[in-house]
Amino acid sequence: MTELAVGFIGLGNVGGQLARNLLRHGVDLTVRDLDPGRVAALVARGARSAASPRELAERVDLLITCLPSPAVCAAVMEAPDGVLAGLAPGKIWLEMSTTDAAEARRLAARVEALGAIAMDCPVSGGCHRAATGNISIFAGGSRAAFERVLPVLAILGRQILHTGPVGSASVLKVITNYLCPVHLAALAEALTVARVAGLDLNMTYEGIRISSGNSFVHETESRVILNGSRDINFTMDLVVKDVGLFDALARAHQVPLELSPLVLSVFEDGVRRYGPREHSPNIIRRLEEACGVRVLGEGFPPKMVDDEPKIPGSEVVPRARSSRPSPESGEGQR
Repeated sequence: MTELAVGFIGLGNVGGQLARNLLRHGVDLTVRDLDPGRVAALVARGARSAASPRELAERVDLLITCLPSPAVCAAVMEAPDGVLAGLAPGKIWLEMSTTDAAEARRLAARVEALGAIAMDCPVSGGCHRAATGNISIFAGGSRAAFERVLPVLAILGRQILHTGPVGSASVLKVITNYLCPVHLAALAEALTVARVAGLDLNMTYEGIRISSGNSFVHETESRVILNGSRDINFTMDLVVKDVGLFDALARAHQVPLELSPLVLSVFEDGVRRYGPREHSPNIIRRLEEACGVRVLGEGFPPKMVDDEPKIPGSEVVPRARSSRPSPESGEGQR
C-alpha cells in the first residue's frame, strides 16, 4: 500500500477500472470525471470527489490522468481551473492516456516548470486486465521518479517497464496499439476464410491458438468474435485514432509504410458502415456481409475475462541488462 494521496481524472472503460483497483488496495483516492454517475459510483466505494481538476491537484500528492485524446488532456491540464493551476513542487503527474509523445513532453515541461514531476505511463492489455490489476504499464520519466511511483504502479499493473525519458512510453504505446488492429484485421480474414472453407470454427480457434499464428489478440478478441457479442469495450473510432497516431509517428520519422495505411482504411470504412462507436472486432462484419455468412462458434464468452489472480506488479528489466540502473546513474533523465 502507498502512503501517497492519489487523484484520478478520467473514469472511462480503462480509467474507472484502474481507479477501482486503487480503492481495493486502500489508497486515499480523489476522483473526477465529466460523468457524475461514474464519480458517484466510486464515491460510494470510498473515494472523494473534487469540483475541478485544480481542486483535485491541490489535494493530492500524485495525480493520474486517463483521458480519450491528447486534446482532452491538454484542456484538463491547461484550463484556468485545470491541473497545472493546482500543482506545486514535489507533486507528481502520471499521464496514463494514449497520447502523442510530443504532446506528453510539452505538458511535462510545463509540469516540471512548476517544480512538480511528470511521467507518461500508458497501459496495455485491455479493460479486463485493468479490472484485475494485471495490465501492463509503460513508464517514461527519470529513474528516480519511476522508483518513487513504482508502489502505485504495482497496484495498477502486473508487468511494469521503464522505457526511458518522458515521451518514450507514449511512443512505445502507439507502436503496440498499432499492432492490435493489424492482428484483428488479419484474424477477421482468417476466421472468415475458415468459415467459408467449411472448417469447424471451434477447432479452428484451437488450431490457431496452438500454432505459430497465435497472438494475444487471438486468445482474447477471437473469442468474443466467435461468441457474436464482439464486445471488448473498445470501439472503431479509437482504432482509427490509434492507427492515425502510429501513421503520424512514422511520417515524422520518414518511414515509408505500406501496411499501416491499409489497416487505417479498413477501419475508416468500418466507421462509415457501422458508426464510430461500433465494437472494433465487428470489423469482421465487412467480410461476413460480402460472403453471406456469420462467423460464429459455440461456447465462447461474450466478454473478455482475466481469470488469472492478481500478482503484485514488478519491473520488467530488458534483456542484456544485468541490473537495474540506480537513480544516481542519470539513465532516463530528461
